[in-house]
Amino acid sequence: MTTFKVTQVKSGVGRKQNQRETLRSLGLKRIGDSVVIEDRPELVGMAKAIPHLVTVEEVN
Repeated sequence: MTTFKVTQVKSGVGRKQNQRETLRSLGLKRIGDSVVIEDRPELVGMAKAIPHLVTVEEVN
């Protein structure tokens, strides 16, 4: 199964509540934090909802 590394590159301060909650749901708390997520629709969808706050890399 494919996995992705999601890294927070911008702060959630001053963003809409749902964007801050999405960061939290992914397990990201501060700039530079990274998490590895599985290729599941709900997780990939969360990462795609905030592309201006995170970077996504495929991990083999």
